[in-house]
Amino acid sequence: MNIIGPKIQNLREAKNLTQDDVAARLNHLGWDISRSTYAKIECQGRRVSDQEIPLLAKALKVKIEELFK
Repeated sequence: MNIIGPKIQNLREAKNLTQDDVAARLNHLGWDISRSTYAKIECQGRRVSDQEIPLLAKALKVKIEELFK
């Protein structure tokens, strides 16, 4: 399980982004991820590696610390 899934969902929704939007941003950053895989992260069905956390923060345009508040 991951602890940041609900937080990234809240951040995404607060920025009026779709899961497709975030997946596209992540792909642009070099992470080959589908919308369905991204959705699994939000619902805590997929683990998040240490290397993926900075990419998620960058795609959502927040500091890494925001993901853990």
